[in-house]
Amino acid sequence: MPERLLRAARPQLERICMSDKQGAAAAGTISIGGDLTVNRMGFGAMRITGQGVWGEPSDRDLAKAALRQAVDMGVNFIDTADSYGPDVSEELIAETLHPYADDLVIATKGGLVRPGPGRWDADGRPEHLRKACEGSLRRLKLDQIPLYQFHRPDPKVPIAESIGALVELRNEGKIRHIGVSNVSEQQLREMQKLTPVVSVQNRYNLSDRSSESMVDLCDQEDIVFLPWAPIQEADSLPPVLNAARQHNVSTRQVALAWLLGRSAQILPIPGSGSPDHVAENIASASLQLSNNEANAILQLTG
Repeated sequence: MPERLLRAARPQLERICMSDKQGAAAAGTISIGGDLTVNRMGFGAMRITGQGVWGEPSDRDLAKAALRQAVDMGVNFIDTADSYGPDVSEELIAETLHPYADDLVIATKGGLVRPGPGRWDADGRPEHLRKACEGSLRRLKLDQIPLYQFHRPDPKVPIAESIGALVELRNEGKIRHIGVSNVSEQQLREMQKLTPVVSVQNRYNLSDRSSESMVDLCDQEDIVFLPWAPIQEADSLPPVLNAARQHNVSTRQVALAWLLGRSAQILPIPGSGSPDHVAENIASASLQLSNNEANAILQLTG
């Protein structure tokens, strides 16, 4: 426990010197693949789609305003996927933000298909991944995807075949870096034998710490960790409620601030279809929990 507490405290202390910065920049920066540098508070574009991540958003203009709000507040890393909508999220990003700022990094994912609302089926066949990647390139109006993530291993397809397809796409210049999502450490190690993996995107939040060891691994190996569902159930833990009252902020802001302090390799990607919620999320980059507050959360949920 002492070593984990020290790891939790280290990036929190590093952020103190960034307190004069505003918006997403207050979280500091992180390197992706050694050649992409972004602010360490991103935006997840899943929620700009319709209910259940299916179809068009109920208010298209509001969804576009949420995207603009994120970028206006310094976000230069956006995470999406071809399965969000499907296609809708990527199309809205391009419609709203293209031509893109030079420093904007858009990451997308392939490997899940949506037969209908509530359905998320794996498809890791090489031919599907190629089609998915090329579709994302068209929708996002990109010549190359900076970070392309394998959305979920397909139990019907050998990992070597799926990752091999992404390596081919990278060799063709269609992908710059390869990331993976929803993987175990064993699966990650298998993938790393085939290619460098620059990011891991797994579910991780205050109440779901099943990827705790993966966070530590990413911390040790300088792999970017993208926690999905980063703020779920944030209001169910007493230390989070106490910290929110102490700082006069929302529990979601405490949850995001804690993630930033948990590891310097964590890049939170909270999402919302509301500009107000986007602003609230990004403001958490300036929130500095005390070591006692951060450690109380770590001890309770660890």
